[in-house]
Parts: sequence; C-alpha cells; structure tokens
Amino acid sequence: MKENWKPGTLIYPLPAVLVSCGATPDEYNLLTVAWTGTVCTNPPMCYISVRPERHSYDIIRRTGEFVINLTTEELARATDWCGVRSGRDHDKFRETGLTPVPATVVKAPVVAEAPLSIECRVRQILPLGSHDLFLAEVVNIQADSRYIDSETGKLELQKARRTANTSHWAVCWATSAGRSAAKRESNGSDNPTK
Repeated sequence: MKENWKPGTLIYPLPAVLVSCGATPDEYNLLTVAWTGTVCTNPPMCYISVRPERHSYDIIRRTGEFVINLTTEELARATDWCGVRSGRDHDKFRETGLTPVPATVVKAPVVAEAPLSIECRVRQILPLGSHDLFLAEVVNIQADSRYIDSETGKLELQKARRTANTSHWAVCWATSAGRSAAKRESNGSDNPTK
C-alpha cells in the first residue's frame, strides 16, 4: 500500500556538478548545483536551477554562459566546499586547488580536473519560485581523454567514478515532514505517529 505525502522534490539521486562561470579571471566562480539535467537532444539543451540570491546567479545572467563540469569521487571535497561557501567571500578556484582553463566556445572557464565539461549558452531564464531555471544550449563538450576508449572512441564515464547527491535534506524531509504532513492530513492530527 502507498501513502500520500505532500508535494516535494524527491527525484534522487541527482548529479552533483560544479558550474563554472565568469567572463574574466577576476570574476571566475564555481557553484555546486544538483538541480541540473538534459531537456532536449536536437538541439542539445540542458538546464541548471539557481537561487537568485546566489553570487553566481548575476554572473550567469549577465554573461549568458556557464560550464557544467561533471564531478568525481576525487572532486567530492571541492564540490562540497564550493556548495557551502560564497564566491563573494572566496576565490573558489584558488582555495580548492582546482584549475580554470579556457573553454573552446564560451568565456566561462572549464575545470581542468573534471572528466567532462559541458559548455552552455543561456537561451532563456524561467523564474520558478525559489529558483530560476537557466535553459541553455550545449555549444561544446570537452572530454578528458582518460575516459575515452582508444579502440572504440566511446566515452567510458563510469571509469571516472562520478558522484551523485542523495541529499541528506531529502532523506530527512521524506522521513519526517513529507510523511508526517500526509499522515496529519489523513487522520486530522498533528501527531505523526497516529
């Protein structure tokens, strides 16, 4: 039997990516994003969702470009660190030891240590509520040759030991707020154990 819960965002695990932005080295920044994905094959398009109060939001809005850098177990510490600190107060590339290198098409840098860097140009910004969605066209992809099979030319991203965000918040929400709210509604009680 299934229980009804209040609406929420429980599509997990999500990829945890490092989004790089900025048109010049003095404004380069990194933002950890878990709300990202593919939306179209032809033309290739993807999205990121960012809170308007985030430092990177204004940079991406102004420049209209960003890079989605896939993360690995080796990048997990830097990915987490970038997610809890603001570029207003920190030079995230310098402080994490990550290397910004020129992208091929966009002005935003790619992260040299990432196995795959997806260069994006913003096509539309959709205000949704807590986050705005940056809908973007993929204009280039840089793939680390270590993950390309030399015989077949196929990308073997599983070798990169990618990371995903299982979100401790989502687990806590699902086991308390979401479930409890649904139970309260169904039994008319504020006690979630009834």
